[in-house]
Amino acid sequence: MRRILFLLLTAWTMKGFAQEDTLFRKNSFIPLPVFGYTPEKGFEFGAGLYYSFYTDKTDPVPRTRNSTLQISGTFSTERQYKLDLKADIWTPGNTWHFQPQVRYHDSPFHFYGLGDTAMNSLKSRVNNEQYKVSLSVERLLFKNFYGGISFLYQKDQFWSEDNEGIYPRMPLVDKEGGHATFLGVSAVYDNRDNQNYTRSGGMVRLSMSYTPPAWSKREFSLINLDSRYFWPLSPRMTIGANAIYSTIQGKKRPFYFLPAMGSGQIMRGYKNGRYRDQSYLAMQAELRYLVDPKIRIKLPFLDDTPTFALAAFVGGGSVFGNGSFDPGRMKPNYGLGVRYFYDEVSRLTLRLDYGWGEKRAGEPRQGAVYLSIGEAF
Repeated sequence: MRRILFLLLTAWTMKGFAQEDTLFRKNSFIPLPVFGYTPEKGFEFGAGLYYSFYTDKTDPVPRTRNSTLQISGTFSTERQYKLDLKADIWTPGNTWHFQPQVRYHDSPFHFYGLGDTAMNSLKSRVNNEQYKVSLSVERLLFKNFYGGISFLYQKDQFWSEDNEGIYPRMPLVDKEGGHATFLGVSAVYDNRDNQNYTRSGGMVRLSMSYTPPAWSKREFSLINLDSRYFWPLSPRMTIGANAIYSTIQGKKRPFYFLPAMGSGQIMRGYKNGRYRDQSYLAMQAELRYLVDPKIRIKLPFLDDTPTFALAAFVGGGSVFGNGSFDPGRMKPNYGLGVRYFYDEVSRLTLRLDYGWGEKRAGEPRQGAVYLSIGEAF
């Protein structure tokens, strides 16, 4: 049964809770009611809060990037629970960048198997209880270049109640779960004109983390590379390109830390975890068009005419083992989207996308809808 999820966001709420700080910037406070249904969780209810602010209110030109705080919690009729608290904080002059997060999830997911040939018909419903605490700190070292360190602790427990599908009979490393403590370093080059809705410039982030055996069930390493670049084609049109690479290295690799395809950020159209393996490579391009203000749609519950943008995206990706990457096995994705700017100064958007994936023999074409705050990249 196809998953259905509704995030009920109302535009009057976004405008009504905005607080002006200066002529050039404002704080945005957004409550997010949530209602949804999935076969695994039953009916899901919850709420969230999203707060955007500036740490530097003295500069008449907002050079300091906006910071955000997010809190969300949900529960379901099948006694599943989620609680997430995270922040993205930029100090004055963008000198320091902090990203703390705390998470508790007691929620099922679908496990399809390993590799790029996993079949939808063999998927299993797997329960997962997860505790996660993380902190990333980055410092501006010289123009546009940051260096950072990170810490993450994660504990997971997995079990299957119905014993159906591939999970019960498939041998997996740490099938019942485990714990890991990650110590990491990162290097970032970032000259984007804006981190929310970028129109020019780019970013390259390389991060590496390691799990000391004294603090973790397994010893392994994670390497992640995220590169983005944007070119303005006209005053209203921009094209962006994004490529990511992720790999896990070690003798014993817990299955739940294997890179997985499918998210609201890249390879839109594939459910998260639809394919997973030791390494993951994906690329995408997105064309963005700001709608002319002369044809803005006047909504009766808003005092002004909002700004909208349209988007079209296309990409491809693959999961694979060491030394087995095959460009011919890249899986496609493409889609369309619309954005509503609820904070035009900070370029904060509400994003609605629909993505399509591959059509495999004997299966319907893969696809998914995404409704969230912020751009995909």
